[in-house]
Amino acid sequence: MAKTCPITNKTSKVAGGYSNATRATKFNPTGKKRRQPNIQKKTIFVPEIDKKVTLKLSTQGIKIINKNGAYKTLKKAGLI
Repeated sequence: MAKTCPITNKTSKVAGGYSNATRATKFNPTGKKRRQPNIQKKTIFVPEIDKKVTLKLSTQGIKIINKNGAYKTLKKAGLI
């Protein structure tokens, strides 16, 4: 399964890669590179349903849960 955050829907991107040596001298692209999101495995306790939920979330998704609350965020994402 692809690395995807269920809350923010962040997936991998293709971006250009430049070394600092070529950046300093002239325009010389080094090709495309796949960038992965910062996915972390987290266990979150949801007091409304009195259960622990283990998810693979991006760091931005973890911040959203801390700000808005676990139950509200997971309900909106369709995980509960």
